[in-house]
Amino acid sequence: MTTGIKDTAHAVEAATVMRLLPARPRLLALGEPTHGEDILLEVRNDLFRQLVEQEGYRSIAIESDCLKGLVVDDYVTSGAGTLDEVMERGFSHGLSASAANRELVRWMRAYNDGRPASEQVRFAGFDGPLEMTGPESPRQAITALHGYLAAWGDADLLPCAAETLDRLLGDDDRWTDPATTMDPSRSVGRSAEARELRLLADDLVALLDAQTPHLIAASSRDDWDRARLYGRTATGLLRYHYWMADTSLSRMTWLMNLRDSMMADNLVAIAEWGPALVYAHNAHLQRDKSTWRLGDLPLEWWSAGAIVSARLGEEYAFLATALGTIRHQGVDTPPPDTLEGLLYALPEDRYLLDAHRLAAALGDPPPAPRVSSWYGYFPLDPAHLADTDGIVWIKDSPRR
Repeated sequence: MTTGIKDTAHAVEAATVMRLLPARPRLLALGEPTHGEDILLEVRNDLFRQLVEQEGYRSIAIESDCLKGLVVDDYVTSGAGTLDEVMERGFSHGLSASAANRELVRWMRAYNDGRPASEQVRFAGFDGPLEMTGPESPRQAITALHGYLAAWGDADLLPCAAETLDRLLGDDDRWTDPATTMDPSRSVGRSAEARELRLLADDLVALLDAQTPHLIAASSRDDWDRARLYGRTATGLLRYHYWMADTSLSRMTWLMNLRDSMMADNLVAIAEWGPALVYAHNAHLQRDKSTWRLGDLPLEWWSAGAIVSARLGEEYAFLATALGTIRHQGVDTPPPDTLEGLLYALPEDRYLLDAHRLAAALGDPPPAPRVSSWYGYFPLDPAHLADTDGIVWIKDSPRR
């Protein structure tokens, strides 16, 4: 069987990726099976550089806070701030500690230096402001949206004054209390103030949409596009906080759905910039439903990739990354009867494999799913190959 698999394997290069796909995608999604392994990010960086230099790609979007990502985008496009400041303020989920992420930002700034805006590369976070300890306050998003409309729109049509928003928001600590993750009663998401804020955010977004022709002409398309991000984030965060306060068994499923729905809306907006590489966990980018077990509670929801694929069709493509070992996390050589075990027998350390030809080479039934010895690593499900465009295989992740 190894010979048949080898026939589907190629070098991990941008040109090879494009030959695998039926059409040039606006969003090329590259998934990872675990977070925090720099070798995965180094492969991502190499592929992105090739996509920019050879295929005309102009942006990268990663699984990080969409508002913090604006700090990185300002730096790579205009040089605002310093690299150290940007790494500290521009990433969520601990991503600032990665040497590979730092190298990505450094390279993007160097690439853009001296180039006109139309030829520059852009950076975006596409996750909501949702740290592991819980969602952020909606203050930044809703006040920035209000400020934009006050500055460039018809101020007489604003549904409230800035002072009203400040009063309703109150102390940000009420919104970011980590205890709400496990205790819905601590959430302010269903308070009278939060309900009023949801209505006001909805009206502000409606006003933004209604005044689009004037706003783009009066400010700029980039400013208007950023205001749309503030609107999506404000309404998404307030909706998320509402379900943080829920006490039913549906609470966690709602939260999973809302997070990936926010991701999907951000990705569709990023696709308007032109061809983009998207990087996140496989579970967020796959076309199949995502699953997770929280204690005894099984969760299932449509991933951001599934939502975007349904909306964009062939303009969305998905490459899943499979990994052989993470020995420093106790993930050792995969069993030979699993997908990862069969790939581990290949002679080289990295490959790009045609997922459809690989599925045919594996035959029916597919190999047994690998069982992870570490909760942070998600093996590929061989049953998902039919809905995957390609597999990036990396044999080993070395300890740093």
